[in-house]
Amino acid sequence: MDVLLSLPERLKSFKETRLSNLRSFGEFFDHNRISRPADLNQATSRISYNTRYFSGNYCLIIAILAVYTILTDSLLLIAIVLLTGGFVVINKWAPEPMQVGEHVITQKTLYIALFVIGLPLLWLASPAGAFFWIVWSSAFLILFHAALLEPGVESEYANAQENV
Repeated sequence: MDVLLSLPERLKSFKETRLSNLRSFGEFFDHNRISRPADLNQATSRISYNTRYFSGNYCLIIAILAVYTILTDSLLLIAIVLLTGGFVVINKWAPEPMQVGEHVITQKTLYIALFVIGLPLLWLASPAGAFFWIVWSSAFLILFHAALLEPGVESEYANAQENV
């Protein structure tokens, strides 16, 4: 529960650190700077520079792919909504034991019921497959973009200032 309470602070710090250096889409999709690297060393140096320079844009790509994956996999979406909604409902409306007929239903019983229903559903939804699809597709897109895009003129000045 403490994790959920600290989530807004974490999102704010993530926004300030990673997303503050979002580059413009004109710069990110500059087709004039796209070229095939001459060799593996040049590709490696481009990847190294571009992953640092466009880190905010690449985080945004990963987030978009994750949202796309969850929205297009309906069983995974149902499982996630059921589990998170169940936790919220149990914590908010059932903190105290309640009497239903002759049975006393505790919060522990509700959590067990949620797990008995939610975890097999989550297992059927195959979140590992979705996770690895996000990892490999984002790795391909990011490495492909970073290897093909030539560093801008500002990288030349950054190297000159480091040498001074």
